[in-house]
Amino acid sequence: MRWAFNPAVMRHLLNFWPPFFFTGIKVVELAQDYRYCKVELKNRPWTRNINSSQFGGSMFAMTDPIYPLMLMGALGKEYMVWDKQADINYITPGRGKLTAEFILTDTELEQIKQQTEAGDKFFPDFVVHVKDARGELVCEVKRKVYIRKKPKYRT
Repeated sequence: MRWAFNPAVMRHLLNFWPPFFFTGIKVVELAQDYRYCKVELKNRPWTRNINSSQFGGSMFAMTDPIYPLMLMGALGKEYMVWDKQADINYITPGRGKLTAEFILTDTELEQIKQQTEAGDKFFPDFVVHVKDARGELVCEVKRKVYIRKKPKYRT
Protein backbone atom coordinates (compact mmCIF):
# COMPACT_ATOMS: atom_id res chain seq x y z
CA MET A 1 0.00 0.00 0.00
CA ARG A 2 3.08 2.21 0.15
CA TRP A 3 2.58 3.15 -3.51
CA ALA A 4 -0.78 4.72 -2.63
CA PHE A 5 0.90 7.38 -0.54
CA ASN A 6 2.83 8.70 -3.49
CA PRO A 7 1.15 12.13 -3.80
CA ALA A 8 0.59 11.83 -7.55
CA VAL A 9 -1.01 8.40 -7.16
CA MET A 10 -3.07 9.57 -4.17
CA ARG A 11 -4.39 12.55 -6.14
CA HIS A 12 -5.56 10.28 -8.95
CA LEU A 13 -7.08 7.76 -6.53
CA LEU A 14 -9.04 10.53 -4.86
CA ASN A 15 -10.26 11.84 -8.20
CA PHE A 16 -11.70 8.42 -9.07
CA TRP A 17 -13.06 7.78 -5.57
CA PRO A 18 -16.86 7.63 -6.08
CA PRO A 19 -17.79 10.29 -3.47
CA PHE A 20 -15.55 12.75 -5.36
CA PHE A 21 -15.92 11.53 -8.94
CA PHE A 22 -19.72 11.50 -9.01
CA THR A 23 -20.11 14.84 -7.22
CA GLY A 24 -17.75 16.82 -9.44
CA ILE A 25 -15.00 17.16 -6.83
CA LYS A 26 -11.44 17.13 -8.13
CA VAL A 27 -8.08 17.30 -6.38
CA VAL A 28 -6.15 19.54 -8.78
CA GLU A 29 -2.94 19.76 -6.78
CA LEU A 30 -1.28 17.77 -4.00
CA ALA A 31 2.23 18.82 -3.03
CA GLN A 32 5.01 16.24 -2.99
CA ASP A 33 5.47 16.85 0.77
CA TYR A 34 1.71 16.74 1.47
CA ARG A 35 1.70 20.27 2.89
CA TYR A 36 -0.53 21.84 0.25
CA CYS A 37 -3.64 20.66 -1.56
CA LYS A 38 -6.13 22.38 -3.85
CA VAL A 39 -9.59 20.94 -4.45
CA GLU A 40 -12.30 22.12 -6.86
CA LEU A 41 -16.02 21.51 -6.99
CA LYS A 42 -17.23 21.66 -10.57
CA ASN A 43 -20.50 23.32 -11.47
CA ARG A 44 -22.74 20.53 -12.72
CA PRO A 45 -26.55 20.25 -12.83
CA TRP A 46 -26.38 17.40 -10.29
CA THR A 47 -24.24 19.44 -7.86
CA ARG A 48 -26.80 22.25 -7.59
CA ASN A 49 -29.60 22.59 -5.08
CA ILE A 50 -33.16 23.80 -5.69
CA ASN A 51 -31.94 27.45 -5.71
CA SER A 52 -29.37 26.73 -8.45
CA SER A 53 -26.43 27.25 -6.11
CA GLN A 54 -23.93 24.54 -5.21
CA PHE A 55 -25.31 21.84 -2.91
CA GLY A 56 -24.01 22.35 0.63
CA GLY A 57 -23.28 18.66 1.07
CA SER A 58 -20.90 18.77 -1.89
CA MET A 59 -19.10 21.77 -0.41
CA PHE A 60 -18.77 19.88 2.86
CA ALA A 61 -17.64 16.69 1.09
CA MET A 62 -14.86 18.47 -0.80
CA THR A 63 -13.13 19.09 2.54
CA ASP A 64 -13.79 15.68 4.09
CA PRO A 65 -10.73 13.45 3.78
CA ILE A 66 -8.12 16.02 2.83
CA TYR A 67 -6.49 17.08 6.11
CA PRO A 68 -6.24 13.52 7.49
CA LEU A 69 -4.64 12.32 4.26
CA MET A 70 -2.25 15.27 4.18
CA LEU A 71 -1.30 14.65 7.81
CA MET A 72 -0.71 10.94 7.18
CA GLY A 73 1.53 11.82 4.27
CA ALA A 74 3.42 14.57 6.13
CA LEU A 75 3.79 12.75 9.46
CA GLY A 76 4.48 9.27 8.16
CA LYS A 77 3.62 5.76 9.23
CA GLU A 78 4.08 6.39 12.97
CA TYR A 79 0.74 8.18 13.33
CA MET A 80 -2.96 7.34 13.27
CA VAL A 81 -5.01 10.20 11.87
CA TRP A 82 -8.80 10.40 11.71
CA ASP A 83 -11.43 13.02 11.10
CA LYS A 84 -13.13 13.59 14.46
CA GLN A 85 -15.54 16.48 14.06
CA ALA A 86 -16.55 19.09 11.53
CA ASP A 87 -18.67 22.22 11.36
CA ILE A 88 -19.65 24.27 8.33
CA ASN A 89 -20.68 27.91 8.18
CA TYR A 90 -22.36 28.89 4.93
CA ILE A 91 -21.59 32.54 4.16
CA THR A 92 -23.14 33.11 0.74
CA PRO A 93 -24.61 30.88 -1.99
CA GLY A 94 -21.89 29.15 -3.97
CA ARG A 95 -22.27 29.67 -7.68
CA GLY A 96 -20.05 28.22 -10.37
CA LYS A 97 -16.82 26.35 -9.73
CA LEU A 98 -15.68 26.46 -6.10
CA THR A 99 -12.17 26.02 -4.72
CA ALA A 100 -10.67 25.07 -1.37
CA GLU A 101 -7.00 25.22 -0.43
CA PHE A 102 -5.44 23.21 2.40
CA ILE A 103 -2.12 24.14 3.99
CA LEU A 104 -0.01 22.45 6.67
CA THR A 105 2.63 24.69 8.23
CA ASP A 106 5.90 23.72 9.91
CA THR A 107 4.52 25.17 13.15
CA GLU A 108 1.41 22.97 13.00
CA LEU A 109 3.42 19.83 12.30
CA GLU A 110 5.88 20.60 15.11
CA GLN A 111 3.03 21.21 17.54
CA ILE A 112 1.46 17.88 16.57
CA LYS A 113 4.75 16.05 17.13
CA GLN A 114 5.27 17.71 20.51
CA GLN A 115 1.72 17.03 21.69
CA THR A 116 1.82 13.36 20.67
CA GLU A 117 5.43 12.52 21.61
CA ALA A 118 4.43 10.66 24.81
CA GLY A 119 1.61 8.80 23.05
CA ASP A 120 -1.14 11.26 23.93
CA LYS A 121 -4.10 11.99 21.66
CA PHE A 122 -4.17 15.42 20.06
CA PHE A 123 -7.15 17.15 18.44
CA PRO A 124 -6.03 20.13 16.33
CA ASP A 125 -8.52 22.27 14.44
CA PHE A 126 -8.08 23.25 10.81
CA VAL A 127 -10.15 25.86 8.99
CA VAL A 128 -10.85 25.58 5.27
CA HIS A 129 -12.22 28.45 3.21
CA VAL A 130 -14.27 27.50 0.17
CA LYS A 131 -14.24 30.30 -2.40
CA ASP A 132 -15.90 31.04 -5.72
CA ALA A 133 -14.17 31.96 -8.99
CA ARG A 134 -13.94 35.63 -7.91
CA GLY A 135 -12.17 34.62 -4.68
CA GLU A 136 -15.16 35.46 -2.50
CA LEU A 137 -15.76 33.35 0.59
CA VAL A 138 -18.69 30.96 0.16
CA CYS A 139 -18.32 28.88 3.32
CA GLU A 140 -15.91 28.12 6.12
CA VAL A 141 -15.38 24.56 7.30
CA LYS A 142 -13.79 23.84 10.67
CA ARG A 143 -12.40 20.33 10.94
CA LYS A 144 -11.11 18.70 14.12
CA VAL A 145 -8.68 15.84 13.58
CA TYR A 146 -7.67 13.00 15.91
CA ILE A 147 -3.92 12.33 15.90
CA ARG A 148 -2.00 9.81 17.99
CA LYS A 149 1.15 7.79 17.60
CA LYS A 150 0.54 4.14 16.80
CA PRO A 151 1.14 1.88 19.83
CA LYS A 152 4.46 0.48 18.62
CA TYR A 153 5.90 4.03 18.27
CA ARG A 154 4.79 5.38 21.65
CA THR A 155 7.43 6.05 24.29
